[in-house]
Amino acid sequence: MTKKYATLIGGKWSEGENFIKVYNKFSGELIALVPESSPADVEMAVTSAHNSFKIFRKYPAFKRAAILEKASLLIDRDKDEITKIICQEAGKSWKYASGEVSRSAETFKFAAEESKRIYGETIPIDASSTGENRFGYFTRVPLGVVAAITPFNFPLNLVSHKVAPAIASGNTIVLKPASYTPVSALKLGGILMEAGLPSGVLNIVIGSGATVGNQLIRHPLCKKVTFTGSPSVGTNIVKNAGIKKVTLELGNNSATIIEADADIELAAKKCVISSFANSGQVCISLQRIYAHQEIKDEFIDAMKRAVDALKVGDPLDKNTDMGPMINEDEAIRAEEWIHEAVKNGARIECGGIRKGNLLYPTILSNVENGMKVMCMEIFAPVVSICSYSNMEEAVKMVNDSEFGLQTGVYTKDIKKAFYAIEELDVGGVMVNDTSMFRVDHMPYGGNKLSGLGREGVKYAIEEMTNIKMVVFNLN
Repeated sequence: MTKKYATLIGGKWSEGENFIKVYNKFSGELIALVPESSPADVEMAVTSAHNSFKIFRKYPAFKRAAILEKASLLIDRDKDEITKIICQEAGKSWKYASGEVSRSAETFKFAAEESKRIYGETIPIDASSTGENRFGYFTRVPLGVVAAITPFNFPLNLVSHKVAPAIASGNTIVLKPASYTPVSALKLGGILMEAGLPSGVLNIVIGSGATVGNQLIRHPLCKKVTFTGSPSVGTNIVKNAGIKKVTLELGNNSATIIEADADIELAAKKCVISSFANSGQVCISLQRIYAHQEIKDEFIDAMKRAVDALKVGDPLDKNTDMGPMINEDEAIRAEEWIHEAVKNGARIECGGIRKGNLLYPTILSNVENGMKVMCMEIFAPVVSICSYSNMEEAVKMVNDSEFGLQTGVYTKDIKKAFYAIEELDVGGVMVNDTSMFRVDHMPYGGNKLSGLGREGVKYAIEEMTNIKMVVFNLN
């Protein structure tokens, strides 16, 4: 049954005139109509956020914390409803959609706690010969209007990672969720209003990046842009944002190294989950596996057994492990990359089959670095396996990439682990785990084309505040 939604601007729900259609990604059924925001709507949202900031920036920490704490509880209260929304609009299987809702509740909980821990620092001004008889300290102050642009693959938790820290630090927000998956964000908007968030602090506009997104990026009243998405869009943001703070969480082709001393069965099962959860549509999905030459064949066999145990199908079936990709065009693109690799000598160990936007879990071997499946971000349920002879070679192969978000290393040798930690050019190294590991309070972000800045609530708050330095002359 199709439901019509409204957007949130200035504390009021606006239905609009033109609508974007949202489909169930598995059945193809039309499930929602959401308003397509006009340039006037975006201007109204930014103005509302700007005006609300004048009041909200002085909101005491305990009140901000109470709102965030209540929002966390309300997300948990409505867990099944939100899980169903994510399953339908994103195609994410129930088990992972449910996990996303739990993580979002935890993200708001972390934000409630961090809102009471935004500290300043005293500075020993008299350490300078010209600073005698002076007292100095700094505080952190909110920036103003935060423009938050979020992707389809985590339609609730990646929204939470931008909205919750902004509220915690006293900023106001204009949120543009992905047009494929806007319903989760609208549901969160309702939860925050119920939690007592003042009118105008959160505004939600929906539309394409070329229109709504660019208007937000360029708007002089937006003092911060926080974006998760592709490197090409991130580059456009840097070029067009002007002098304002920017956080970019961009792409990756995440790798994991499997040493010969690893627990092969355990590592293989974890690698299968990390490669195929959410149909591989995660920035830290495992795309490249470097297995030591002594155990490569054994490792491939173990992964194939783990893939055979997966159930692929309807995300609303609680036994399903993997559902469809976000649309058929993306599935066709990934299929073409597989065919290109095979044409150039790669071997399909399993999968490689597509039915509409459902691409079955695919493992490739005999791949080379120049193939798209290796050197670009496939963002699909496809993982490639290579062999190596020593840790130095494996690290070099991982680093031979334009990206650098996270990498996993399986080894029992502490010296090899620390060698990888020291030499890998990435934002995070997960030892005896895959690139996929993340908890929501750790610093998260990448190097090279993987982005700028860090998320994770505490670290996002740092990105969403400025330092104000104060010096008293006591002479």
